[in-house]
Amino acid sequence: MTDRALSRLAWVSFGLALILPASAMALVSLGWSTPLPAGWISWRGQVISCAAVIGASVLGCFVATRRPRNPYGWLWISLGWALSLLLFAQAYAAYALVAQPGALPFPRTMGTAVAGVGWMVWLILTPLLMVLFPSGRTPSPRWRFLVWTVLVLGGLALIAGPFIPGRSGFVPIENPLGVGGVAGRVIAILGHGGALVVLAAIPAAALSLIFRFRRAGGVERQQIKWFAYAAVVLVLLYLTQFFYDPPGAWDAVVEVLPLLCLYASIGVAILRHRLYDVDALINRTLVYGALTASLALVYFGSVATLQYALRALTGGSSQVVVVASTLAIAALFSPLKRGIQAFIDGLFYRKKYDARKTLESFGARLREETDLERLGEDLVGVVQETMRPAHARLWLRPMARGRGEER
Repeated sequence: MTDRALSRLAWVSFGLALILPASAMALVSLGWSTPLPAGWISWRGQVISCAAVIGASVLGCFVATRRPRNPYGWLWISLGWALSLLLFAQAYAAYALVAQPGALPFPRTMGTAVAGVGWMVWLILTPLLMVLFPSGRTPSPRWRFLVWTVLVLGGLALIAGPFIPGRSGFVPIENPLGVGGVAGRVIAILGHGGALVVLAAIPAAALSLIFRFRRAGGVERQQIKWFAYAAVVLVLLYLTQFFYDPPGAWDAVVEVLPLLCLYASIGVAILRHRLYDVDALINRTLVYGALTASLALVYFGSVATLQYALRALTGGSSQVVVVASTLAIAALFSPLKRGIQAFIDGLFYRKKYDARKTLESFGARLREETDLERLGEDLVGVVQETMRPAHARLWLRPMARGRGEER
């Protein structure tokens, strides 16, 4: 199949994948006025999930139309399909069982078996998206065992999943297709065991990125940096949400924004657009993240300390403490930023840090050095130390008749 035909197929797959989330949002809008009981995903939660679902489909289509021979974009299209199926099945069951009971056929099957199929496909694709990033191939032949393990055991769990008895966890109802007796226990072992193996494969797939990074060249290293940067931001934001639940609409922003950042970073990495900007982005994130945390600690620490001292002396508090602490933060901003920048550069960007220090030292000597021969030797030494070329020579243009010098 030609690249053009594959691109058209990607657009068709993307269009078909949007039908399910669009249908789910239609059901959500029809049932919005009916509150859902405990155990059901809220209508608002389903709307938030829709943004993540559409983002995965958009990323897959974007990559597959521009890199049709790279299977990585097709994996994201498949993930979009799986998430769309899960979202639609949950909205279908919520509408047909709570909002308008009996309005649609087979709501229990949709909420348990069909939703379980979408979830299991999503789970199978998650480690594959890491171990096959960014080229669509494993880092080495040894990692193919992981891929086949996920596909085989995940496939068994996918087949057994719709027939596992009990509640699926997607909606608070019993699975009408569940099989009882000894056969049901065997099916449950296959389904749950396969899902646990796939879950255990996710950390191993993440380790494959470290293995790939150590063996990768310049471009592939930058691609992995983009992926890793977005993954770290995703984890940190979700940890923040775990310890502190933002009020109102900010909760939805914290849920959706990390995923959108992940999609954007993967798109940049696969399409190799502005790859080397990630170094500056990581550097600034480290610097300003550490700076914000340090200033917050100084501010709240100074406010608490001064308020305590003021109460001990006068028995009350004063707004002067807040003003003084704010002024102290303003005064500390620039020197603290310079110190953190130097520390981050020295810790994570040692080569660049050493090169800058060498150039600064050479600049200081340049203002004082008058011996041209000594200056030439220093210049060659600086070039060798900072750029590390295989060979360096300096040619000085003669001021009068004579030969140039080489060093």
